[in-house]
Amino acid sequence: MCKMRNVILLCFLVLSAGHAAHRIELKGGAALRGEVILERAGVYFVDLGYDIVQVPKSAVSSLQAISEEASSIEVPVLGDSLYRVAQGQADQPIREWVNQLGEAVALVQTPTGLGSGFVIHPEGYVVTNDHVIAGEHRISVTIFKNSERQLERVTYDNVRIVASSAELDLALLQIEDGEAGPFKTVALASVDDALREGQTVFAIGSPLGLDRTVSEGIISVANRVIGGRLYLQTTTQINPGNSGGPLFNLKGEVVGVNNMKIAAVGAEGLGFSISSRVLKSFLDNRDAYAFDPRNPNAGFRYLSPPAMPSSAGE
Repeated sequence: MCKMRNVILLCFLVLSAGHAAHRIELKGGAALRGEVILERAGVYFVDLGYDIVQVPKSAVSSLQAISEEASSIEVPVLGDSLYRVAQGQADQPIREWVNQLGEAVALVQTPTGLGSGFVIHPEGYVVTNDHVIAGEHRISVTIFKNSERQLERVTYDNVRIVASSAELDLALLQIEDGEAGPFKTVALASVDDALREGQTVFAIGSPLGLDRTVSEGIISVANRVIGGRLYLQTTTQINPGNSGGPLFNLKGEVVGVNNMKIAAVGAEGLGFSISSRVLKSFLDNRDAYAFDPRNPNAGFRYLSPPAMPSSAGE
């Protein structure tokens, strides 16, 4: 038996070998990564790998279990790629992902409407639907940042359209604020072929302007063709304002871009998202979809010319 305190901790350390590590967020803003090997009233005992420390529960804002593979969640963006693909992330409850991913989900606004979007690159590259920004050149992006005591709403008005495709209904924006960033980002699903009917997914967005709204559902059909386009059909609630927002799996990866719903009498739970496979192709070939402000079909709205005045003899 383990009678001494240090021996007790050593016993727990041995018994816990192979378990997932934990990430402990402290109320002061700092964080620890280690393994919680013992929990007592008011305190956690955490193995840091080289020492065991006591962390008062009163100082902890959140505690999350993570696998060793999940440590790759912040994979650096390499080469010319604007997005990252996380490998081997573990499933987590939706409430845990909402806390981690919320800062990377944006509210996209124009003078005539609003939608959602998500950040894919630390330099402020944001994905949304083309129909959210089509015909507009004044665009603002709002990010909801977690501060020590409250949620901070930060709006950026200097936003550039990088690429857009009306056919794919996808658009790539960039926040061009010299003092902004680096931004928190989300990862795209590595293989969306693995999606199966019945798989749990969830959306974060701003339906009807109600920002930071979370809705849960399942994949109804993994490959649904509508109007020549390939969609994910989902029971996740998709409403006006959700357009352009991310559809996540339980690994915290973006599997789709929320796009539309069928609204009809008696129709419920018929939402559709653009597959991450299509999104990755759009981003990889963004030069082909580069926004051209000289093209009247590329995003700017042109007003009709004024009517010519009638002549005096008419």
